[in-house]
Amino acid sequence: MAEKKTINREFKVLNAYGLHARPAALIVKAAGKYSSDIFIGKKGLEVSAKSIMGLLTMEGHQGSMINVRIVGVDAEEALAEIQELFEKKFFEE
Repeated sequence: MAEKKTINREFKVLNAYGLHARPAALIVKAAGKYSSDIFIGKKGLEVSAKSIMGLLTMEGHQGSMINVRIVGVDAEEALAEIQELFEKKFFEE
């Protein structure tokens, strides 16, 4: 049986309009592919990455630092996909 891992990473929101509906939907879609529990956090608020409403409450403006915490057997794979979204500015530019 695979071992659960916990991974924490911090990402800077690079895209011009921040974590609005479209990037939030991309995060939810990516998170939904994995069995791991995935959380997005900022300044003490942490929400499930599988909840679009939760993500929209994050106020992740351009330049914001967002913490991603992933717990599960496929944490590394989930992190790789979410990291790509942040690094590629959610494919908006």
